[in-house]
Amino acid sequence: MDWTEVARAEFPVTGRWAYLDHAAIAPLPRRSGDAMRSWVAEQEANGCVNWLGWREELERIRRRAAALINAEPGEVAFVTSTTMGIGLVAEGFPWVPGDNVVSASEEYPSNLFPWKNLESRGVETRLVRSREGRIRPEDLVEAMDDRTRVLAISHVEFASGFRNDLDTLAELCHARGVALFVDAIQGLGPLTIDVRRTPIDFLAADGHKWLLGPEGAGLMFVREDWIDRLRPILVGSNSVTSSYNDPEPAFDLKPDAGRWEGGCYNFAGLLGLGKSLELFLELGPDRVSGRILDRAEGVRERARSAGWEVVGSDRPGDRSGIVVLDREGSDNNAVVRSLKGRGVSVSCRRGKLRVSPHLYNGDDDLDRLAEGLRTRP
Repeated sequence: MDWTEVARAEFPVTGRWAYLDHAAIAPLPRRSGDAMRSWVAEQEANGCVNWLGWREELERIRRRAAALINAEPGEVAFVTSTTMGIGLVAEGFPWVPGDNVVSASEEYPSNLFPWKNLESRGVETRLVRSREGRIRPEDLVEAMDDRTRVLAISHVEFASGFRNDLDTLAELCHARGVALFVDAIQGLGPLTIDVRRTPIDFLAADGHKWLLGPEGAGLMFVREDWIDRLRPILVGSNSVTSSYNDPEPAFDLKPDAGRWEGGCYNFAGLLGLGKSLELFLELGPDRVSGRILDRAEGVRERARSAGWEVVGSDRPGDRSGIVVLDREGSDNNAVVRSLKGRGVSVSCRRGKLRVSPHLYNGDDDLDRLAEGLRTRP
């Protein structure tokens, strides 16, 4: 694969930036921006005359999203955010007062607050702390009891970059009758997910990070055998098999995950995401994953040579596309500003530097980062 050619053809951002902040918000590939601009021009010129064509394109995008995680298209719903997907599962789950959900204490707030919001319904949220940079499966199991109904976990933790072992967690959960919910926004892209091989029950991910899509367009996966058990929330005209145009529309819920798409679609965002998914599938998700992990390893090597500590577990199976760095006495918010002045984009999260490269970042991008890391702001 000629990654330099991919970068030149698809990523205008490379003209100015060594962009290493995909765990925050990704720049769009050229084809995604083109799709969104085309939709805006179409609506300016024609209003909703060609709406049916947009709707048909959404089904092609659904098939791409399903292919990315090896799901059935009917198990995939479009959502406007990871938060929305989490909320639909949390609020729709068949809880009984006294039930509990287990999660990790360092989860992003969007994968904590929807579960904590269930306290008024008698559902307890139990949080497990990491040890030595790792969330240990045995600690999660220890927090479970016979009233644990859900384990809610990120594939990759946003601040540490720690990769949870979904295969192990799925096995542990299902042996105990616990459903597994995965916040996949920081894992899907740098890592691959196969929901047929790894029996995740629910998954949600917006597209604006590693999937290289725009904000406000993402996916939710609900395993087929959960579709009728998970109560639909925010139902509307798109949730049912009948048409809004019928004299008396029947309240017959769709037999698939489409029942969670109650209202209007973010057509521009979904069309952009669809093109980003198209790029992933053209390049091959396994190949993209390998490239991102290689780039992350290059960041680790250069950071160490520049005198920085790579924070977190160094076990290969715990690594992801996120690299967390620190240096004694460093003001890492100031480092972010200094690097930005050099045309290098990274983030600071919870006091530490967070670097998140993608497939199109060449060695010159990583060298620009290393040069900036050697200079104290």
